[in-house]
Amino acid sequence: MDRTHDGLPLRMLTVMDEYTRECLAIDVSRRLNSSDVIDRLFELFIMRGTPEYIRSDNGPEFISKSIRRWLKVSGVQTLYIEPGSPWENGYIESFNGKFRDELLDREIFDTVFEAKVLAGRWKREYNTVRPHSSLQYRPPAPEAIMNQRLSEEVVQV
Repeated sequence: MDRTHDGLPLRMLTVMDEYTRECLAIDVSRRLNSSDVIDRLFELFIMRGTPEYIRSDNGPEFISKSIRRWLKVSGVQTLYIEPGSPWENGYIESFNGKFRDELLDREIFDTVFEAKVLAGRWKREYNTVRPHSSLQYRPPAPEAIMNQRLSEEVVQV
């Protein structure tokens, strides 16, 4: 969560793949509810396939009856973290900390649109440029890894 310069709230939904460490989405809006979460997850399931599990905190937009029902129908099991136990969701907590340190704490947003644009730019850099120690100092996005492999093959030839 953040605010625009006029004090109005900005809510952000961040979604990441725990295995690849890729940020799959950063949605920015004044309000986010369970239907917004379902819409984003539905889009991601179409693009990336349906996961076995979704891990999330116990925020109201994640524990609503509608999202639990939708996930059950989709065949996705939920792994809710215990309240007050952020270490159970370490990857997204670490990601959100970097997001706060590297973007949110450094910017004063005038509009929701500006926040969306800057969050999208930060996500792209996080996925395609920023090295990750857990990935042998490579970025997590498949196209970035593929480009690196291609350049390594060219160098090795």
